[in-house]
Amino acid sequence: MSVNREIRLAARPSGEPRPEDFELAVTPIPEPADGQVLVRNTWMSVDPYMRGRMDDRESYIPPFELGAPLEGSAVGEVVASQSPLVPVGATVVHFLGWREYAVLDVAAATVVDTALAPADAYLGALGTTGLTAYAALTEVAPVREGDVVFVSAAAGAVGSVAGQLARKLGASRVIGSAGGEHKVKKIVADFGYDAGVDHRAGAVADQLAAAAPDGIDVYVDHVGGDHLTAAIGALRHGGRIAMVGAISSYNATEPVPGPGNLFQLAAKDATLRGMLVNSYLHLFPEWIGKAAGWLADGSLRTETTVAEGIEQAPGAFLDMMRGGNVGKMLVKL
Repeated sequence: MSVNREIRLAARPSGEPRPEDFELAVTPIPEPADGQVLVRNTWMSVDPYMRGRMDDRESYIPPFELGAPLEGSAVGEVVASQSPLVPVGATVVHFLGWREYAVLDVAAATVVDTALAPADAYLGALGTTGLTAYAALTEVAPVREGDVVFVSAAAGAVGSVAGQLARKLGASRVIGSAGGEHKVKKIVADFGYDAGVDHRAGAVADQLAAAAPDGIDVYVDHVGGDHLTAAIGALRHGGRIAMVGAISSYNATEPVPGPGNLFQLAAKDATLRGMLVNSYLHLFPEWIGKAAGWLADGSLRTETTVAEGIEQAPGAFLDMMRGGNVGKMLVKL
């Protein structure tokens, strides 16, 4: 190709994003300067946290700029290099997705080993997706031998890894929440769960009580709302909650009320702790050392939902936000 295509933020969404909030732009392929590389992106990730960056408000990460390309994790091949540290032909992970070509400083490019795992795995199980599950279940809300573990969005990118990891860490029972009968069956058949809660089929609290009549010890929260309320109600004494996300509120246009049963955390001597994966990047070597072996021997199963072409990236993001993916949602470029 002689041109670069990129997806820009055309308008800040009000509520649920729409296709017209994005625009496809064509630009010249950029040239790397000294100490930089030019990467032809081959895969990019779309993730729930990106919704927050579309709003113009302060958060842990700056908002996307209007009229500028969006950003996010991507993997690609170095096609031009102005640094001896990263040669042409290397496969690198970086944060300038949503475009076909990216120029970046070598410090912002992480070389990955495609002999260890396929390139796209470094956006999923061997990327921050897998690391999030690992940090949540070992550092934030650590699983102990015999624990009962509940995970929301269990068929998603992090949840599909978390169920299997909880089992490896000694959980006696692992319960997942997903949307629809197909996903519930999927998490039990493929992702290590003993039982599933279909949040579209009835009250989460009632289904969780049936699946874990004696309560739960650990909850990994990706949803918030009724899931968090149900988990607090089901927690046993000393229970632990890792708050990874709250996708149920990401499109809200008004303040979202918190759970009405928060004081139960005090009564149960329980903890609810938020987490940002960037605080646990030091665990990457440890996680990859374990996860790569599990992927190789088949004891860690993963799945991806793939959209083809940069022009499909906005649709992939919207579909992911509505729960249209199983496992990691990726765009193949």
